[in-house]
Amino acid sequence: MPFDGMVVSAIAHELIEKIQKGKIEKIYQPEADEINIFIRCFKEKYKLLLSASSKNPRIHLTKVDKVNPQSPPMFCMLLRKHLQGGRILDIRQKEFERIIIIDIESYDELGCMRIKQLIIEIMGKHSNIILLNPSENKIIDSIKRISGDINRYREVLPGKSYVAPPSQGKVSPIDISFEEFTKALKQSSLGTHIYKAIYTSLQGISPTASREICFRANIYDDEAISNLSFDQYHSLWNALKDFIPSSQGTFSPNMILSKEDHHVVDFYSTPLKIYEEIYKCVGFDSISSVLEEYYIKRDLFHRLKQKSSDLRKFVTHTIHKLYNKSQKLQEEFITASNLENHKISGELLTANLHLVKKGDPQIEVVNYYDPDGNTIIIPLNINLTPAQNAQKYFKKYTKAKNAQKEIKHQLEETKNEVQYFENLLHTIENAFGLTDIEEIRLELMEEGYLKKKKSLTSNKKNIASKPLSFISSDGFEILVGKNNKQNDQLTLKIASKKDLWFHTKDIPGSHVIVISKNKEIPENTILEAAELAAFHSKGKMSSNVPVDYTPVKNVKKPSGAKPGMVIYENNKTIYITPRNNIIELLKK
Repeated sequence: MPFDGMVVSAIAHELIEKIQKGKIEKIYQPEADEINIFIRCFKEKYKLLLSASSKNPRIHLTKVDKVNPQSPPMFCMLLRKHLQGGRILDIRQKEFERIIIIDIESYDELGCMRIKQLIIEIMGKHSNIILLNPSENKIIDSIKRISGDINRYREVLPGKSYVAPPSQGKVSPIDISFEEFTKALKQSSLGTHIYKAIYTSLQGISPTASREICFRANIYDDEAISNLSFDQYHSLWNALKDFIPSSQGTFSPNMILSKEDHHVVDFYSTPLKIYEEIYKCVGFDSISSVLEEYYIKRDLFHRLKQKSSDLRKFVTHTIHKLYNKSQKLQEEFITASNLENHKISGELLTANLHLVKKGDPQIEVVNYYDPDGNTIIIPLNINLTPAQNAQKYFKKYTKAKNAQKEIKHQLEETKNEVQYFENLLHTIENAFGLTDIEEIRLELMEEGYLKKKKSLTSNKKNIASKPLSFISSDGFEILVGKNNKQNDQLTLKIASKKDLWFHTKDIPGSHVIVISKNKEIPENTILEAAELAAFHSKGKMSSNVPVDYTPVKNVKKPSGAKPGMVIYENNKTIYITPRNNIIELLKK
């Protein structure tokens, strides 16, 4: 959900409650397009984040710490000069637009009290942070300077008069009358969809909010505006009035998550009914908390995707190559399976050497190995003697026998490699952080699949992460490995012989250990550990996932086996369907 007027209104309301009248203590610029302002207000400390990022522009209170450059950028120095030590007088939203204006009172270089305005425009790639002298309506500077070559209508340069972004003829939805609402929508083209007519006619209404208004009015949002009746216009207007009041101080910020894997889908300042049946909506106490978590997860998701793209491509390509190799080996194995025919031909030829003359292209003899006593035709090399032809068949038999043994060995190795790389792919797709990705990269280097990087191998200890930890309803600690290295560490070093080991049967997934502390593990804890094993596997979206479990003493690592690969015996199997909220239920 992009920032719209509703979200900005919620943020403005929260900032008024928490930091209005506060004193600005410090200002930093950790990114080229991001400002952090430290504020003290009524003995409480806050950090205000202002971002003009083209991808994730926003304004909200934050607790995230970022590394600041040793030399502050020029715009940061300018803000410190004009605003540091100042007091926030007023915070307001411009009409219902995605613009927040902060009035700040501070002393100038002559010791006179002046009011400056910090204007935050949240408008996608056109987002900006502008410092303004309101008494003259002159721009002091901005985090992004926009010259006339880029925008003729609106230059954003020091010394220029500030011109607000164009309203594009939109009408404010706050306290809008039925007549004004109807007129605004009717100005749209006749074939325009209703939801589009709403967000193109009203200030601060996003496409998602438009669909929500249509949903509340019980009107199909893709219907043409020309098909609306008087009563339907009235239903839309009532739905808008019901929707907008939440912007006047009554907010219920929430995060929208997918029901399957709890992946962050969206956020909003108030619950959206269009999402209720499709997604899981989680309420928050403040809009800043929602935005903090949303953008942290979104940023982490994109960074993980970016950081792991080369690994994902390499692992996927390797799996494809291994499947092709396995198919070719199976074909060679079938060919080599004819070895008994070579042996029979050699033995029959040896028994009938007296019937063969050099130069004969073939010989037909009785097949003593056939219960019915049928004859068999044996092809011969005319350049070889009868005895040499017999020896040639015995050599073919020996060669095929050795080949079959070697192919069988290679098939087993290829099968193990496929299992290893499929497990790696699962681990990459479910990585929890950048450290997990680097651990996988290091593992592939150590196994000889990737070229070693000195910087990565030298920081081997620094990138080690810890396994996931949960507490069962009976109070037993349950540990879950996040990658192959952790799986080995858990099973072979951390776990004791009496602890219970869990893993999905023939499905890539994590090793799960229940720490017994020499106590008998209850049935309920066994079920919960099995559910965690199923959830942290490739079968997490399936039902009746088979999970094997056995005491750790029954789990062994074969000599030369790859990381995370073990064998086990004397196991039991549970079939379980993982719940979406199992992690929340058992989280420490």
